[in-house]
Amino acid sequence: MQRIGIIGVGEIGRAIVEGLRDGGGTAPEVFLSPRGARTAAELSERFEGVHVCADNQGVLDRSEVVIIAVRRHDRQEALAGLRIGDDRTVINLMAGVATADLRRTLATRAPIVRAIPLPAVRERRSTTVTFPSHPVVDSLFDQLGGALPVADEDAFNVFSALTGTLTTHYAYLATLTSWAAGHGIAPDAADRYVRGLFQNVGRSLSDETRPLHRLAADHETPRGNNERVRTTWFDPANAAALAKALDGLLTDLA
Repeated sequence: MQRIGIIGVGEIGRAIVEGLRDGGGTAPEVFLSPRGARTAAELSERFEGVHVCADNQGVLDRSEVVIIAVRRHDRQEALAGLRIGDDRTVINLMAGVATADLRRTLATRAPIVRAIPLPAVRERRSTTVTFPSHPVVDSLFDQLGGALPVADEDAFNVFSALTGTLTTHYAYLATLTSWAAGHGIAPDAADRYVRGLFQNVGRSLSDETRPLHRLAADHETPRGNNERVRTTWFDPANAAALAKALDGLLTDLA
């Protein structure tokens, strides 16, 4: 793979470029759309072999693999009228946009692969779900932390729904720091402590010999503080509310 194009240079587009260019070794040429002009220009100035095209058609014409990362509700404006050869490979990062939908918009027979890269691809440590499995696409994301191909689009949408919980985790941590500040702890001290606490939790997740429920049990003392908060706050009703929210999101993504 020598040439990659990205249409829609937001946070994920930036992360992909950084992961590819900071990884050492031979990196592909990258062609960026002018959409997200400030980010595209900054990446072009920062990395040799990263270019900003005049328009989206220019990205398609110069690339072997095209990553489409525009927002779902902007796709008609961004993609309408584009011409893409059947010899290209298209990677669709738009949540809730099925392969058949995108194929109609692009009017192409080129392979289309859906993917869910996360910002951690910039450090090449994010597992990216893909559908269907495709050697070129899976090889690309293997460079960025690993590819996880799934069997069908229904399974892909389940993983997409799980991704929708990410900012809830950050908001949970922010709520903890606000609670501590409300009890007289300096906000910067609370922030530092909560970050360190959950960074250590994150490190424990690298132990794949223990399933998640086992990790929870191993960090809990019977009738201890952790068990008390888990059973009084994250009770069956709370767990059911989370499942209901995910079910609703999954319905919208299908």
